[in-house]
Amino acid sequence: MYLDDGSLDVQRMGRGYAWLDTGTHDSLLDAGNFVRTLTKRQGLQAGNPDEIAFEQGWISRDQLAERAELFRKNFYGQYLKDLLES
Repeated sequence: MYLDDGSLDVQRMGRGYAWLDTGTHDSLLDAGNFVRTLTKRQGLQAGNPDEIAFEQGWISRDQLAERAELFRKNFYGQYLKDLLES
């Protein structure tokens, strides 16, 4: 339908992207395990809104530091602090 009316916009996903279909219980579990593995083994977070906002220039370094301080007692805050130090 989108192709027929000319409104289809397709973009090829480059390296570093993963499509995680979560339409079934099994595929949802697979997606969760993938994200957990990414986080634990590579120290990366998938879809971190503060990291994305910082990298896109939507928030400043000081604002990211405030967010890191807000969450200082958990892994998320430590991740943001590490992001500031790198």
